[in-house]
Amino acid sequence: VTESIIAKGSVVRGWIGVEAQEISRELAESLKLSSTEGALIANVIAGGPAARAGVKSGDVLRAVDGKRVGNPGEMLNLVAALAPGHSGRLTLWRAGQEVVLTIEVGTRPAQGRRGK
Repeated sequence: VTESIIAKGSVVRGWIGVEAQEISRELAESLKLSSTEGALIANVIAGGPAARAGVKSGDVLRAVDGKRVGNPGEMLNLVAALAPGHSGRLTLWRAGQEVVLTIEVGTRPAQGRRGK
């Protein structure tokens, strides 16, 4: 954080443009998941990094750059640690199979501009 403030004058965190939710046991069963680990992608922001990479609503994010995602809070921390403008790898569970996508990490848009 200190290095970011010195270099850029503010804290810059990675952003991929998704809204995620917890995976309940019932939801895990309906998606045929073996556990409640991960973050269910509830919404993909149109035109955002995730949309451009091919992430879809209903995907379950299992790892960010090889680091396990246990829940949406962990997902946010892992994504925030990614450097905007650089590529990252997302490991997803989609329709019963693992999918790995490369994403160009963005910077969160200013409030009021999200989704435009």
